[in-house]
Amino acid sequence: MNYLYNALKSGIVLLVLIFSSGVLYAQVQTKEQNPPPPLPTREISGIVKDSTDLGVIGATVSLTSDKDTLKTSTNTDGIFVFRNVKSATYVIVVQSIGYIKTPAMRFKQNDTSPRIVMDPIVLKEERNTLNEVVINGTPSITYKTDTVEYKASDYIVRKNATVDELLKKMEGMEVGNDGSLVHQGEAVTKAKLNGKEYLGGDIANAIKNLPAEIVDKIQIVDDYGDQAARTGVKDGDPQKILNITTRTDKSVGNMMNLHTAGGSNERKEAGLFATRINGNQQIGLNGNYNDAINLNALSGSTKNANARFSLRDKIGKKIEYNLGYQFQNSNGDNLNETESLSILNNGQLHSNSSNTGLQKSNNHNLKLEFEVNLDSSNYLKVVPTFQSNSTTNNGSSTLSQRGSSLSMGLDQDRRITNSNSSTAPQFGISTFYQHLFKKYRRNFSAQIDLNKNNQDNEQERYNFTTFYTEAAQDGKDSIINQIIARKNRRDNYRGSMTYVEPLGVNTQFEVNAQVNYNGYDNTATTRDILGEGVSGGIIDSLSNIYNYSFTQGRVALNFRYGMANTSKVRFSVGLTGVPALLSGTKVSLGTTTNRSSFNLIPIARFEYRWSRQQRVSLNYSGNAVEPTFDQIQPVRDVTNPNNPVIGNPDLIATFVHTLRGDYNNYIANSKLNLSLNLNGAYTKNAVIRNVETVDNPDPNLPGSKINETHFLNVSGVYRLTGNYNISKQLNNRKYNLQLNGTVSYNHSLSMRDGILNTTNITTLDQRFGPKINPTEWFEINPNIGYKNEKSNSTLRSGNNEINTLSLNLDGRVYLWDVWMFGYNGSKQFINGIVGNTNNSPLVINASLERQLFNRRGQITFQAFDILNQNNFLRTQQPDDGGYINTRVNPISRYFMLKLSMRLQKWSGAQGRGGRGIMRRGDGSFM
Repeated sequence: MNYLYNALKSGIVLLVLIFSSGVLYAQVQTKEQNPPPPLPTREISGIVKDSTDLGVIGATVSLTSDKDTLKTSTNTDGIFVFRNVKSATYVIVVQSIGYIKTPAMRFKQNDTSPRIVMDPIVLKEERNTLNEVVINGTPSITYKTDTVEYKASDYIVRKNATVDELLKKMEGMEVGNDGSLVHQGEAVTKAKLNGKEYLGGDIANAIKNLPAEIVDKIQIVDDYGDQAARTGVKDGDPQKILNITTRTDKSVGNMMNLHTAGGSNERKEAGLFATRINGNQQIGLNGNYNDAINLNALSGSTKNANARFSLRDKIGKKIEYNLGYQFQNSNGDNLNETESLSILNNGQLHSNSSNTGLQKSNNHNLKLEFEVNLDSSNYLKVVPTFQSNSTTNNGSSTLSQRGSSLSMGLDQDRRITNSNSSTAPQFGISTFYQHLFKKYRRNFSAQIDLNKNNQDNEQERYNFTTFYTEAAQDGKDSIINQIIARKNRRDNYRGSMTYVEPLGVNTQFEVNAQVNYNGYDNTATTRDILGEGVSGGIIDSLSNIYNYSFTQGRVALNFRYGMANTSKVRFSVGLTGVPALLSGTKVSLGTTTNRSSFNLIPIARFEYRWSRQQRVSLNYSGNAVEPTFDQIQPVRDVTNPNNPVIGNPDLIATFVHTLRGDYNNYIANSKLNLSLNLNGAYTKNAVIRNVETVDNPDPNLPGSKINETHFLNVSGVYRLTGNYNISKQLNNRKYNLQLNGTVSYNHSLSMRDGILNTTNITTLDQRFGPKINPTEWFEINPNIGYKNEKSNSTLRSGNNEINTLSLNLDGRVYLWDVWMFGYNGSKQFINGIVGNTNNSPLVINASLERQLFNRRGQITFQAFDILNQNNFLRTQQPDDGGYINTRVNPISRYFMLKLSMRLQKWSGAQGRGGRGIMRRGDGSFM
């Protein structure tokens, strides 16, 4: 606790010193200089664009008057700002490489206005031909800090194409048939439209429904959260998001997509998508229903229904709100079959199991955002949320487990039936406030988050187990018929504050302090079922009642260089102190825990930009993870009698060092894009399990064995991952050659019966996929992939290698302008999987589409897995070097007839009084 108190006290003292020094400095300056009252000044801003409506980066803007001689450069959005301008009558000249220099432009503005926003200044491109190479001032790909930006107009798609078809043309993009998106080897998790979350952020809804014709730019952003976006202070790891910015002349519109389909095997499908976009105003509605075979099981079906609604608009001039609601309903049944191999120090353990189940779930998610621009210096955002999840599961399973003669105590047959129901309501509210000082870039912000999560779960379990103590089929029977009830309560309170002090034009100092509290109240009780509707008292040995809290503080001091737009070098260095306190009580066992810790974590980021198309960056991050409450309890927890758990109070915090490097280069004239990402992590004091085979203390089961789990710290766990992407466009992008690859090496540690074991898993995944579109009516995309997964373990027979060769082909043929024939096929050759399965399925899908009503409607016949070969294994490799194989989807051939209609109309956004539209770099309208 003293660590936490001292660290927080130090942070507060440091902040007081910073504010005090600023006040004293201002007072000294006033006393010594006592300057006369300054002349009235004003702020003048504007945007420089090219002929395609894109902001011009790094353009030189000069402002002169009888009282001013000023010069600045446009930022990454093409925006320039002049402060403290003395005269409202001035002359501006703009010039940039690749564009024609503007003539001197004279302006006379309102002398009483403190802030003047000018109409956009449009530059004309200057084209010079040297040895038949055209130099264009606007490249297709631009690499900005935390953002990769694609110019949509450089990628040609057919009329009525959707955004996913546009993305498939872009370098480094991989679009799945389900609407998933991967950029340069990393998954993109959320979608935005003009800088604002769109329809809940669902990627598939956005790219499969929005038309490509409205897109101005595609941006892939490393997003650190809304607070970091406003303050520029980054904390934690980013997530990849897709931001679609619309063309100014197509930023107002209405559209509706409808479809319905029916097919063999009682498949049914229907959907509705409707949206209204008017600048920053967005209204969206999306609903889908699907009744299909369960693709994640051996047999069964799943009925899914979901609906989303979102509304983003303004109240008056200062308040913007965003309302989002989502409902999901799922009903399914399934059958799964699994075989597995576990490697023990004294032999092997083979298991075969089958599971059947019925599942029902209902989920509600409500989110409301209020953004209030109180004035030009103060901003407030309030976000209340509500979630409700309820599920019921009924299932039965069988397990047959056999081992070598040395592990005979683990041999058993088991039959289990379960009835499970749970509810989980969650409430939350987040409040963010920011104040901008008069000094440029100086700002203060604070955020408070409150969340409350309640989970109730009740399970009725029947378990009949036969244990075998000899090779002969005789043993002891065990019958368990119980009700297990769990109540989990979690309260989370988080407060943070950030202060940014500019030290110069190119440098600034940042302070971030936060406190994060998590309180847990958990009750797990077990009762025997004595008869129908009758249960006994609580079984103490199988119950677990405990409550605890984890409080963590963070005080980060950081120096940042490279704030000017023209800076080629950008870096930040700093240090974060993390005090923490874990305390709690295990009521069921009468134990208490109270422990504190303190960690220092360095901050380091570096970026060098040769140009807008070439950059290299290095980021180091450190993260301390405390052991969980259960891991440090020095008692024997027998909630699961077949696997009791004993905690270790001497565990210390795990520390993970992570280093990431990125290199990006887009050679515009050659239309060649190179991207490389390297990521390494080293874990010190990792918490691992030591699983020991011990005699079963149950006197009714003499000679049988159980697994007992202990915890300990070890160092030496690490992983290395590399991703690369090489894309080359030929013949005006009619041919796109794309080579992607991922290489990873994972060195993990585990322990069995006190013996430390290492497992090294190496994965090599290479993909080559040309995209061929020589004419408007013909498109073909072959793809070849090779994946090698190799596992080497010190455990006996712990080595395994799987090789997969994948051949894929998809394309389209357009006939007579109204017919479209689509096809895709895949063939896999798998070597190394243990089990009886089709290792080389040939899966062929095809569709025939007829366009109607001037391409507004379509009727489509679809055939899936025509050869009915898509029976495959879902394979996992545990750390012990064994395997887990699950059979899924043995019958997947089906046919569907689909009717769809698309209605849309788009027009341009208009400024007030016929003035031009000013937009930010994320596409949002000012």
